[in-house]
Amino acid sequence: MKRYINLFLSLLFLLVIFLSCTESSKCVESVDVNYWKDNMFIQPHIDMSRYEEGIIKAEVDGKWQEFEIRKLPDGFMEWNLSTRLKDLEEIKKMVMPGFAGPHSGMVASYGGTRKDTEFSINNAVKGTGLVPKKEKIKDIMKTLEETWDATMTEKIDILIGLYETEDMVELTKLSSLELYSTPDFQTHTFLNIMANPAVAVVFLDIPSYEVRAICRLVHPDDETASEEERDICKYVNMIHDYFHGESPRKSIVMIFHVIQVFDNSPRARGVRVVP
Repeated sequence: MKRYINLFLSLLFLLVIFLSCTESSKCVESVDVNYWKDNMFIQPHIDMSRYEEGIIKAEVDGKWQEFEIRKLPDGFMEWNLSTRLKDLEEIKKMVMPGFAGPHSGMVASYGGTRKDTEFSINNAVKGTGLVPKKEKIKDIMKTLEETWDATMTEKIDILIGLYETEDMVELTKLSSLELYSTPDFQTHTFLNIMANPAVAVVFLDIPSYEVRAICRLVHPDDETASEEERDICKYVNMIHDYFHGESPRKSIVMIFHVIQVFDNSPRARGVRVVP
């Protein structure tokens, strides 16, 4: 049973990688722009100095602005958690879940340039996850470490337990990994967010939510990042590898700080639900 589940998850991961590789299928980059130095980068157009006050300063559309961090609404969280739990139960039964839902966030970004297009706008499907609360994240990482060699069925049960834990999720954030950007290749998503950190993350489902966010990119070796950001970077890499298998390197984390939320379902037609 374990062998079949592992094979199933490997095929699922390869399919996700195949669908995601459209962005990196050609090694084309922006003209005369490389954000990397000594195999690292620092995001230039974002200022986290007022983060503890619930404010992020970011240069958007060429203008420095202050954005108030908001919380994901109850409806979003009920849909997100219930769908994730349903998908995990289906995987346990060897049923492949659909690609719609909270895991596959479509990240729209703009502001950078690439030499193969006149458009800066870009959209890429990213594996999108929830973030544990700051006071809980280290304990959860310890649980992942202690059960790293468990069977896949046991791991799925642990993930189910995490999602069922009351008051586990930090409601002001979503997360993803920027898997493909390296000093030798910068994806269009990476170039756009480095130039302009404003993004929209849209989910294909009913209900359909759109989260507009300021995206913080954190390199795993960025010592200027806060302890909370470093924990999130470590956690998101861990939860990815816990489910999909050990990656050859640690990836950049994308922290989507929630600024606005819209309900794009047909019944709502783009109504802003946060704030």
